[in-house]
Amino acid sequence: MGKRSTFQRRKQDRYLTFDRRAGQALAPHLTFGCRFWEPCAGRGDLVDQLQSYGAQCVVATDIQPEGAGIFRSDALQATREDVDSTGVTHIITNPPWTRDILHQMIWQFMHMRPTWLLFDADWPHTIQDDLARRQGLKTVPELMAHCVRIVSVGRLAAKGFSIPRRVRAILLIGRSHRKTGKAGM
Repeated sequence: MGKRSTFQRRKQDRYLTFDRRAGQALAPHLTFGCRFWEPCAGRGDLVDQLQSYGAQCVVATDIQPEGAGIFRSDALQATREDVDSTGVTHIITNPPWTRDILHQMIWQFMHMRPTWLLFDADWPHTIQDDLARRQGLKTVPELMAHCVRIVSVGRLAAKGFSIPRRVRAILLIGRSHRKTGKAGM
């Protein structure tokens, strides 16, 4: 699955966020009244975690939803107008790890709303410029230029693995949709 393991990748990079430490680490950084879209919701684990801390999930979607109240939708097809119509203040998700999908999501989401993404802690230091450019993608340094905050989560467990998944962090990436130009937390 990963660069240091022999696990097979799951179809559609489907790794559930059942470890409650993800929501616990992010909660103090969300403003009162946070209304979010979870575009890669799976069965809704991250949604449930964040709502238990007072954030409001306005809409949860996934290309293959597994939970009640999660709508079938391809996040890459969402437009800014779609997001504007929901009234969400943030996009929060544990995105798929397929590079072409991941980089497109980051670029698209950060132009819609401030975006919190659950990542490997070492992702910001990834430099694979040649590969990204050959695939027509933004490079990690280009994407990280928009990173506002990194919150350490520590090692999280992942369903289906006998060992914990790599050390993770949550990154706030994006530009505010407000005219102030500040990335809202």
